[in-house]
Amino acid sequence: MADPESPGGQPEAAKPEEPKEEKPDEIPYLIDLLMHPELNIRWRAAEALGEARDARAVEALIAALKDPFQDVSWIAAEALGKIRDARAVEPLIAALKGGEKWLRQGAAWALGKIGDPRAIGPLIAALKDTKADVRKNAAWALGQFTGDQVLAALSEAVKDPNPGVQRAAQQSVDAVKKKGAGTS
Repeated sequence: MADPESPGGQPEAAKPEEPKEEKPDEIPYLIDLLMHPELNIRWRAAEALGEARDARAVEALIAALKDPFQDVSWIAAEALGKIRDARAVEPLIAALKGGEKWLRQGAAWALGKIGDPRAIGPLIAALKDTKADVRKNAAWALGQFTGDQVLAALSEAVKDPNPGVQRAAQQSVDAVKKKGAGTS
């Protein structure tokens, strides 16, 4: 491709590149903030770590799943889903089975984002959760997988009494069929 011409009809001289500004490594600082005494700082740190998608934060975010405040634990679960590191699968499965509602909801979503097959059984079990938002996220997460077992569970979830769960389950059924249900 030719150089763009200057208004006078002559090619412009190449300009030297500006030196790139070195950004400080914020990940260690954000990890430290997960232990801050203020709730708002902890959840904002978890959120920022998820946006950074840096695997160095995985262990600290796994620890934050046990934060006493649901805002922190739930956002930590979502951050782990954004990072998509397999080390988070077992802790997220544990959170899906025993955390409070927001944590279970975030864990279901994160497990779908990570896409590790170890999550299929626990996500199918979460389709029976007492909270509709957890069931809805579990139905969405299962749509990230394939297989006859997944399709059968989602086909049952389409009959859920909650319309939001029904919609999520139907969208996931469609997604699984599109990917090929018989690949279990």
